Amino acid sequence: MSEKDGLRTYRGKRHFDRTSEPSGEPATRNEARADAKTDAGADAADEPTFVVQIHDASTMHFDFRLEVDGVLKSWSVPKGPSTDPNDKRLAIPTEDHPLEYRDFEGVIPAGEYGGGTVIVWDRGTYRPTSHDKRHRPVPFGEALEKGHATFDLHGEKLRGQYALTRFHGREEKNGGSAAKPTWLLVRTGHRSGGGTPDPRRARSARSGRTLRQVAETPDAPTWHSDSGEQA
Repeated sequence: MSEKDGLRTYRGKRHFDRTSEPSGEPATRNEARADAKTDAGADAADEPTFVVQIHDASTMHFDFRLEVDGVLKSWSVPKGPSTDPNDKRLAIPTEDHPLEYRDFEGVIPAGEYGGGTVIVWDRGTYRPTSHDKRHRPVPFGEALEKGHATFDLHGEKLRGQYALTRFHGREEKNGGSAAKPTWLLVRTGHRSGGGTPDPRRARSARSGRTLRQVAETPDAPTWHSDSGEQA
């Protein structure tokens, strides 16, 4: 699937004359990729990027996004990622997002898809670690298609080994038309850090602000690219 096709659902749900979310047009896509590498540091220059955003919409949740084949593959994680291997976090797939979304922080207007406040809770790069039964590396996109992908996160807050595993719920097994695959996001290495953050107290890795602080200053420029776009 091309990047354009991959973002069709994303664009179809948004009115870019009303929301400051990035549209993912080709003119800004390469800039977003370069900016991500600059933020991550020279040592991680060849690694794909990831971002975890906290989204205070109709329900509070975390959005976990991994750069794969030119887009951000995305999952909604209601309870947020955990640093405790005993926690198995439900991850619900959502539409692909453009690479520049990794920098989006601001207020999506009420009435728009996903209306609410967004902050960048964590960001960085990751290293795919999936292998087949003969211990040969498996491309990350292929691993996701097969339903199990492992990776090392190199973020400002999340660091170490994680896995995403798809499973089929009862409705899907019974052929329910509305059911869709769900995933589990699990820390697979040793425990690190303090478990799961409190989303209302958490601070942005990008601006240092909380959800409340961003919501109270919705006119502050919180997203930009070299093309001059901003929230």
